[in-house]
Amino acid sequence: MNVLVIKLGALGDVILALPAMAAIRRHHAADRITILTTPAFASLLRKSGYADEVITTARARPWQVVQWLKLAATLRRGHFSRIYDLQMNDRTCLYFHLFWPLGKPEWVGIARGCSHALPMAEFHRLHAFDRHVAELSLAGVPEIPQPDMSWLESDLSRYALPADFALLVPGAAPGRPGKRWPAAHFGELAKGLQARGILPVVLGTRHEAEAASVILMACPQARSLVNQTGIEDIAALARKARVAVGNDTGPTHVIAMAGCPSLVLFSGESDPAESAPRGARVEILRQSPLSGLAPDTVLKMLGKLIAEA
Repeated sequence: MNVLVIKLGALGDVILALPAMAAIRRHHAADRITILTTPAFASLLRKSGYADEVITTARARPWQVVQWLKLAATLRRGHFSRIYDLQMNDRTCLYFHLFWPLGKPEWVGIARGCSHALPMAEFHRLHAFDRHVAELSLAGVPEIPQPDMSWLESDLSRYALPADFALLVPGAAPGRPGKRWPAAHFGELAKGLQARGILPVVLGTRHEAEAASVILMACPQARSLVNQTGIEDIAALARKARVAVGNDTGPTHVIAMAGCPSLVLFSGESDPAESAPRGARVEILRQSPLSGLAPDTVLKMLGKLIAEA
């Protein structure tokens, strides 16, 4: 059997889909699996071992006819007999119709007329991870366990970190400032962690450089790894860290899925019932606006996570 798995992005959504991909790989151990994703996640998914091949597509605009024709040709050449649509949005539902006029393969998802359809009422009430559980059960794939993330590995010696450190993730999508807990609050939190003998380590891209500066001004002992880590580094750091705290953003999903006890901060701009990170130990604090969430409240919750680890 030739099997196609579709997951385009974004980072947090891809991380939430890894358990489903692992379950599909086990279920189709004797079959050939291809993952269709966007270029940003191709390298990550190749390393996972969940597919024999990873192919990419751009998110073509409706008027980019040539791009759509190329994608249709790619899908048809694959001779796929079953497709798992883990993206399950309007775009990938259109992909279902790109097989016309050929016979359509088995399709597991929400596309109208597909062979294994997840009812829309059920789709809308479920968390993203639980949607995958419900979707795969329609195709006979058993319960999805927490995956082994050890394939996301990195040499951490270059960071020269002590045994006791905590990860701070002050970032979020650049266009969503309401999802960010204030950097000054992260600074107060860093001071509280340092007082407990736990080194605060700040993660992020170049967009978090200013936030990292604010945190280090409040707690000069903290370490900034801003713009120094890839996904593999973040996962490896998560396996060593005592605890992590971050906003609702992709790296926080990586950290939680890697097994680090994680506290995730939500504002009113996203709903943890739909998109909270999943992992062995994840706690949620939500307040709107997020700036009203006091550092003492976060530090108290982190202390509980540390004690229970």
